[in-house]
Amino acid sequence: MQTANKVSQQQLTGASGQPITCLRFSGDISSVSKDAIVGTYQALDKATHKRILLDFKGVEYLNSSGIALVIQVLMEASKSGQTIAICGLTPHFTKVFTMVGITKYATLYPDEAAAVAAL
Repeated sequence: MQTANKVSQQQLTGASGQPITCLRFSGDISSVSKDAIVGTYQALDKATHKRILLDFKGVEYLNSSGIALVIQVLMEASKSGQTIAICGLTPHFTKVFTMVGITKYATLYPDEAAAVAAL
């Protein structure tokens, strides 16, 4: 049985002093997560949210449908000129994200501190 997914939003400040919008995912990410994942991203004002960090540390389960939702967000962000970073992935999903080409659209970091320092 899958647990409900949730996305929380937090404002961070990057090493450059620029604001970073952090979307923290928790629970399961699958096809039923579209409103939570894509909807939360699409609700952001693209003009003011230029740097976005996707934090997967709280994710318990992620399947191919969930990865497709993440790719949808990354492609929209790329078209909008936003910079995306990803952190909190397990070693397995770091490998999967790299294999499916997500690194074309976002940089993967081992943790939030490394991502914030780079952004």
